[in-house]
Amino acid sequence: MAMIKTLPKSWPLLAGSVIIAVIFAAAIWAPQLATHNPNQQQLQHRLKAPGAEDHMLGTDGLGRDVWSRLIYGSRISLLVGLISVTVGASLGTVIGLLAGYFGGIVDTLLSRLIDVIMAFPTILLALAIIAALGPSLVNSIIAVGVASAPGFARVVRGVVLSVRERDYIQAATALGSADLRTLLRHVLPNVNSPLIVLLSVGTGSAILVEASLSFLGLGVAPPTATWGSMITDGKQYMDSAPWISVFSGLAIALTVLGFNLLGDGLRDTLDTRL
Repeated sequence: MAMIKTLPKSWPLLAGSVIIAVIFAAAIWAPQLATHNPNQQQLQHRLKAPGAEDHMLGTDGLGRDVWSRLIYGSRISLLVGLISVTVGASLGTVIGLLAGYFGGIVDTLLSRLIDVIMAFPTILLALAIIAALGPSLVNSIIAVGVASAPGFARVVRGVVLSVRERDYIQAATALGSADLRTLLRHVLPNVNSPLIVLLSVGTGSAILVEASLSFLGLGVAPPTATWGSMITDGKQYMDSAPWISVFSGLAIALTVLGFNLLGDGLRDTLDTRL
């Protein structure tokens, strides 16, 4: 109850929640909100300005409705963002738990593996994975998930290193508690708060990486609408029809901002030191 009472006091949490709720609503009710088939080409209506005829946000170079593609593109961004960050969090949590709890050679080997992976920028690592697996929706999720795992691993390891020295962990070990039981029952619950915050912020980063892959033509195959591919479609028309890229860019920025605000609000709420 105490936590519930503190929620309205955090304006980043409220603002982020509202933004994310709107994005999710748009993705869920895309068929009802879209005014046209997002992939239907109407060359006679190409490059229509926003508000022209029945095109709220105009059309692109192939006559496709920008508003409809923007709405359907939110589905891909949220799908890739949420699933890939779940994959990354799962891998990173397992690695961080093992490295932080067992220490010694296990910690050394896993930490060096994390350091090697983190030496590569996230987008570069995702590009390398996509180049090896080939562009597709599933491969994009795998690439973004693997690329985000080291960040989760490092945070979880740091928390576990602190938790494992506490008295109740030492007591559980002295009483003969198995390592797996100790990890799951006593150590993992202490990781939940920072992990929830990192999941929120990581989702925004994953959406940004997916948009970058789509912008480079290595994401979901066309003609499926994605925000990154919409920016690519509109870059050649920036002088004459900037709305094609601008609206999709604003959608990406707003979504990432929403998840970052949500993460900041959750941190303020869940961190008792604040």
